[in-house]
Amino acid sequence: MKILKKILVALLVILIAMQFYRPEQNKAETDLKTAFLTETNPPKEVQKILAASCYDCHSNTTAYPWYNNIAPVSYWLADHVKDGKKHLNFSDWEKYSLKKKDHKLEEVIETIESGEMPLNEYTWTHSEANLTTAQKEAVIVWVKNTRALYQLKDSPK
Repeated sequence: MKILKKILVALLVILIAMQFYRPEQNKAETDLKTAFLTETNPPKEVQKILAASCYDCHSNTTAYPWYNNIAPVSYWLADHVKDGKKHLNFSDWEKYSLKKKDHKLEEVIETIESGEMPLNEYTWTHSEANLTTAQKEAVIVWVKNTRALYQLKDSPK
């Protein structure tokens, strides 16, 4: 019983210490999604879907919920955002090559159709991120049209 008590006290000390050492937040000084929006020109409906379902994890600006102030949740969220940006970062769109942009858009279709995105963990607390079939279809149609334009740009002249 003494060892269990020591383990619990150690865990409590670690949990308290974690409250003072937070991961860095994903908050850019300026909104860098302008290049993406200008270049891909999504319809207003799709822009709203992207804002509600994608940008928190896939851009340089995350709107953090209140529970991000509690460790270890803050570390978990920071890891999700870091992983999301590794796969696709709308704020870095202008840095991507034409082929990479096309590939990223192809992955958007795949993850939406497979139900991988948006993550269930995200939609539990962001009900507006739950996409209806019509919303999924609107995003997919826009992505396919945008990919066609990228593929035309990449074709031999």
